[in-house]
Amino acid sequence: MLGRFRLKASVIAALLAISAMLTPGVRAQTEDKKIDAAGQAQAIDSIAVELNRTYVFPDVAKKMVKLMRDQYKKKAYAPITSTREFAQKLTEDLQSVSHDRHLSIDYLTDEDLRMMSDTTGQTATAQELNQERKNNFGFREIRMLPGNVGYLRFDGFSNANEAGATAVAAMSFFANADAIIFDVRQNGGGSPKMIQLLCNYLFERPTHLNDFYIRRSDRTEQFWTQPQVTGTRLTKADVFVLTSRRTFSAAEEFTYDLKNLKRATVVGDTTGGGAHPVDGFYWPNVHLSATIPFGRAVNPITKTNWEGTGVAPDLVIDSADALDAAHREALKKILARATDGRDKAMLDWAIAGLDARLNPPTVDVATLSRYAGAYGAREIKLENGALLYRRGQNPWARLIPMSATLFQPDNIDYFRVEVVLDDKGNPTGLVGHYDNGNVDRSERTAK
Repeated sequence: MLGRFRLKASVIAALLAISAMLTPGVRAQTEDKKIDAAGQAQAIDSIAVELNRTYVFPDVAKKMVKLMRDQYKKKAYAPITSTREFAQKLTEDLQSVSHDRHLSIDYLTDEDLRMMSDTTGQTATAQELNQERKNNFGFREIRMLPGNVGYLRFDGFSNANEAGATAVAAMSFFANADAIIFDVRQNGGGSPKMIQLLCNYLFERPTHLNDFYIRRSDRTEQFWTQPQVTGTRLTKADVFVLTSRRTFSAAEEFTYDLKNLKRATVVGDTTGGGAHPVDGFYWPNVHLSATIPFGRAVNPITKTNWEGTGVAPDLVIDSADALDAAHREALKKILARATDGRDKAMLDWAIAGLDARLNPPTVDVATLSRYAGAYGAREIKLENGALLYRRGQNPWARLIPMSATLFQPDNIDYFRVEVVLDDKGNPTGLVGHYDNGNVDRSERTAK
């Protein structure tokens, strides 16, 4: 009888990632074990037990088990001697029935099993925590964009017990922001507790975010925002969430919760479509592990979830352009509330720049080539069909067309350059425009 050890799936995932880093790349990809018919039968029996005991939908579990056994009887697995390939084939077969992207069978290397040998999970947890710290618990970038718009990119929802201080620091950074953009385009999921912690800052009073139904215990766990936060609540800030097809699991829940509570505008692509929490199991004898969904999300508003469908954005746009699009929408909302003339001018300036980035007008190369030349300390050159600009010895910046004669350097938010033409359309100078209303002019000195 095979030994079975149960760990959190997040721990198994972390150990697999750690193993890949500790093991030379070629070996990590090529290391394999052979598996014969007896080993395949043992693996199928073990996986069947956990599917029937754990998988969120019992009727679907039975169908998956039947498919594996039928495939084995028909000798569909007989040509497979690689354990890695066997795991891939089982995953394909199980997902063909369940259509559940959280469900998978994975090959475990000797190094994976060595790290999993502590059956209490303490070694695994320590390895996972150390790796998450090195990755700053998934918090990758934080900054303020023009117009007092906060931007936070985080690529995972780490456990709030360990990552809480980092999350609080990030949210505190936005204490004075008029809008916040959360970027989860590269976020594959994680802990619902982190969703709860971040959302605590976005609601004035305790708010029902989501429920999880757990099959084995036949119970429902509710998640609400908490009445207390460390620092300042951000309840007046407009919220935007950037998504892509890689946005998955807990990142989808974060998006789905805020969208249905009408607390955020979702910008980008439809997300991946995984709504089931998972547990992990592994069997040393056959070098295999299983990630098995044990419950399902139930949104208190929709009474359903995003499994298999993903979360549809409010503003559909290629995910590569989602940040600029969300920033523009945020500035428009802030502008609608603005009363100070100077603030309005600055917001209009920033919006015009983003419009140009998202929808640049076409200026033919022949026209652009005429603009190349020296203008005192300023210089323009044509390279690969685009204009480049610099002043003095500063780095070259690509000029983004805003009109046939007005351009925005791609690395300078506060400055734009306008080409001045004579009656025959020949450039005679450059006018520099600044976001504070100042202008200066440079005459053309050389072609």
